[in-house]
Amino acid sequence: MSFTSTPRVAAASEPDAALVLRSAPPPRPVPRLAGHEEALAAARDLAAGFAAGSAARDLERRLPWEEIEQFTQSGLWAITVPREYGGPGVTSATVAQVTAIISAADGSLGQIPQNHYYALEVLRNGGTEAQKRFFYGRVLAGERFGNALAEIGARDYNRRTRLVRDPAGWYVEGRKFYCTGSLFAHRIPTMVNTEEDGREVSYLVFIPREAPGVTLIDDWDGFGQRVTGSGSILFDRVRVEPEWVVPFQASLDRPTAIGPFAQIIHAGIDLGIGRGAFEATLPFVRERARAWIDGGVSRASEDPLTLHALGEVRVRLAAADALIERAGRYVDVAQAAPDEANVAAASVAVAEARAASHRAGLLAANKLLELGGTSATDRADDLDRYWRNVRTHTLHDPVRWKHHWIGAYHLNGRIPPRHGAL
Repeated sequence: MSFTSTPRVAAASEPDAALVLRSAPPPRPVPRLAGHEEALAAARDLAAGFAAGSAARDLERRLPWEEIEQFTQSGLWAITVPREYGGPGVTSATVAQVTAIISAADGSLGQIPQNHYYALEVLRNGGTEAQKRFFYGRVLAGERFGNALAEIGARDYNRRTRLVRDPAGWYVEGRKFYCTGSLFAHRIPTMVNTEEDGREVSYLVFIPREAPGVTLIDDWDGFGQRVTGSGSILFDRVRVEPEWVVPFQASLDRPTAIGPFAQIIHAGIDLGIGRGAFEATLPFVRERARAWIDGGVSRASEDPLTLHALGEVRVRLAAADALIERAGRYVDVAQAAPDEANVAAASVAVAEARAASHRAGLLAANKLLELGGTSATDRADDLDRYWRNVRTHTLHDPVRWKHHWIGAYHLNGRIPPRHGAL
């Protein structure tokens, strides 16, 4: 069974795609981190450097190529590779905490590997033994995976990109958006559909980034998460090998932890951005904010209402942190024993963590600007990036539906749907 391909630079197929995009440098083998403590230590080391350039990258929309290389070479992109395939196989809570540490330094950088980890979880659940050995091996060799999952322009958000099987071979045709991280990737796991026995069936195809017919377009223009590389990808009759095609539909037809695993990482992103906002608030209030005249104090750091607000933010962040740690244990159980009860419990625990991290992240970012006052809007400081980043990321999927399913589960014993989004 062959997994080899000949990468080529894809030509732009549309006038607006004529930008020359940088290619990912050749992968290099990454170190294997021992486990939880080593992963957190590596994340903290990286975060210290990432934080220093976060504002400039956001203001200038400077894509973080060098930072992504450091991130990869730290070994953190390989932390979900199972131990039996040569990786550290860290817990779900560890992945979320690593994500939070990086996101506190730079919310965009924290989000970029989320879909890489997601693709590896799909592989773990649906891949053949040969596929697992190959793709896990590529990650340990330094490859990064992006994503081409979602589509825009219709309610069936990921159903129109097709896997076409004909006598000449297998091909992928379609267009994707919100392809976070793909600009920096070596392979792009792509959600495709095909008809089998009168039924629509989904697959995840691990397509080389520079395969002929693949065109990446850097057209993400959201006001937040500006350097995530979340643009469009065109697939113009892209030839794919059967060995790159991993079943996805089967992983939704039966209980798996794919959905809650993906979502706990999103919770880590919101928590991390909130932590970053809180840490930016403290020195600003101490050194630059002015006390309000009704407070009867000379320094903003002594204002009782400011202290109350900061206390509330800290409590919200701590609660979200604890709920993520708790949810991680549920996800680990569901990964080890993926029956309906365990997967439902993990989905609800993660939904609770996401609801808390959503609220905590937004609150922290709001209070940074509110307590900092008008001087906190200075464009050079770019403090609004925390609010823009967390507001943008929390739109990924609606928190109102998390509250709905939490209530339905606890009150009526209803099992949340398995669609990978809760």
